[in-house]
Amino acid sequence: MSAPTSARGKARRRAVDILFEAEQRSVRAFDVIRDRREKTDQVINPYTVEIVQGVVAMQEQIDEFLSTYSQGWPLERMPAVDRIVLRVGTWELLYNDDVPDGVAVSEAVELAKVLSTDESPAFVNGLLGRLQQLKPTLLA
Repeated sequence: MSAPTSARGKARRRAVDILFEAEQRSVRAFDVIRDRREKTDQVINPYTVEIVQGVVAMQEQIDEFLSTYSQGWPLERMPAVDRIVLRVGTWELLYNDDVPDGVAVSEAVELAKVLSTDESPAFVNGLLGRLQQLKPTLLA
């Protein structure tokens, strides 16, 4: 399994890390970004910040879509990494017009391959694929 190579791929991975850490520690994602900037020499890519801001801003709507279409998997039962990867993928798919739909889905699947269980890529692909099909009605 290879790490993301593109700048955007790395930004996605970092956004997942930040959102995951925020959820695990029950803190705001922006506090995690601030802490990393203040306490490490980690450079936070502007696209990472854009993803985090977008997911945080749209999380209620994103979670509603994920809950509605995940077929028997309530959000709280999903592995935390899958939930975060799905939120990032859904934000890119539905709310970031700079990212082609197919790229949003495939990048989320790649993150699931690297970060989660053997079953996760198929689950992420299936759920985001469904949202991709429904995108015109979801955003209507």
